[in-house]
Amino acid sequence: MKIEQAYKLQDQSWKFISDREEKLIKPLVLVFGNRFALEESGVYHDIKSLYPDGEIIMGSTAGEILESELYTSSITLTAIEFEKSRYEISRANIRDHNNDTYETPKTLAFGLSKENLNHVFIVSEGSFVNGSALISGLTENGISVGVSGGLCGDDERFGSTIVGYNEYAIQGEIVIIGFYGDDLEISCSQYCGWDTFGPKRTITKSAGNVLYEIDNHPALDLYKKYLGTQSLDLPRSAILYPLYVQPLDKSLPYVRTVLN
Repeated sequence: MKIEQAYKLQDQSWKFISDREEKLIKPLVLVFGNRFALEESGVYHDIKSLYPDGEIIMGSTAGEILESELYTSSITLTAIEFEKSRYEISRANIRDHNNDTYETPKTLAFGLSKENLNHVFIVSEGSFVNGSALISGLTENGISVGVSGGLCGDDERFGSTIVGYNEYAIQGEIVIIGFYGDDLEISCSQYCGWDTFGPKRTITKSAGNVLYEIDNHPALDLYKKYLGTQSLDLPRSAILYPLYVQPLDKSLPYVRTVLN
């Protein structure tokens, strides 16, 4: 496996963090960046000129990480050439499926071969996709391996998120990458650093990932009560105050971010 990584700050050229010794052959190119930076004219073609035979996947973020550095208003790039393993890519746009998060995964899962599938990585529209439903839809349609990746971001704007596969990134797009081969090992982890506060409450009305009532009162009213003046900055301020949910039918709780 050969890897190249680079970053591009605003109004600057690409900077590679290591020497480019030789041309990568048909690399997987993962590009993450500020939405406005990805929408700039010429960005995709610049990346394509670096990797003319590469498979290029782009996604907007809320901060870019490369090695131990955190960047903002930038673009980061990771290009990977596999020696023994292979990969396949499947894409779908949720707007072509009437914004149905359960129907869209069928198209995505159908686009990947299941034989010798090792892992699936997701780069998804993040403005209106129900991530839990997306994962459920993939597993219900034959994806039985580990899944990682996530939903794209838009800094603190909550305007829109964009994803692209071998073209400029657009809204509504979902891309999944299937990795194949016994020689490839992929692992991932997650950690919750949040602490709970306030009394335990009961969700009394919800539908899918839409929360309406907590303790028979509008959920938004509860947020306004606890956030005070910060409620004027919703939904951005809600990033700092997610919900800690303990389902009745599951042993492990999970943290859910307020999206809108």
